[in-house]
Amino acid sequence: MRSVTVHIHGITPYSQSRQHDEPKLPKETPSDWEARTWREKCTTDDAGMIVIPAMAFKQALPVAARRLGDQIPGRGKSTYTKYFEADVICEGDAPLGVHKNAVAGITINANSDGVRGSGKRVKRTFPVIPAPWQTTARFTIFDDTITREVFERVFTAAGLSVGVGRFRPENGGLNGRFTAGRFDWD
Repeated sequence: MRSVTVHIHGITPYSQSRQHDEPKLPKETPSDWEARTWREKCTTDDAGMIVIPAMAFKQALPVAARRLGDQIPGRGKSTYTKYFEADVICEGDAPLGVHKNAVAGITINANSDGVRGSGKRVKRTFPVIPAPWQTTARFTIFDDTITREVFERVFTAAGLSVGVGRFRPENGGLNGRFTAGRFDWD
């Protein structure tokens, strides 16, 4: 078992789209509700500071490992994907140092049901942190099958081709790409 702290540099804007349960006010239209509550789409800590959820990084890693398809030496056709799924965790949310009340928004025409090409479009506003942004995230690797070199390669691929957040590369978007400034191994 080993741990690593990764210093992360965002190279494209980062946007969030967390579902929230903010109630509609009496006689409030859907567009008025959207204008009033769009900042609630941010994932925040208890102080209202925006964070990247630990699960965003956790889920990006096995996707990148699968795409790379690197085989484990001496284990036939076996790849690292299942080890990144089961044996790597991100220990906590990654702080961005921006309060949700200070974040800018972007308004887009989105599908009303969230399904691409499904029909009616509506205006939606999402929080956006412009690039460059930075944060740190700490990971624990429970299986020594994942070496330092393998983790760094997969993390780099996750940052460039998978990303985090709304409209990320994994889903055909442009946001949420990142690189590792450095890896501090324990």
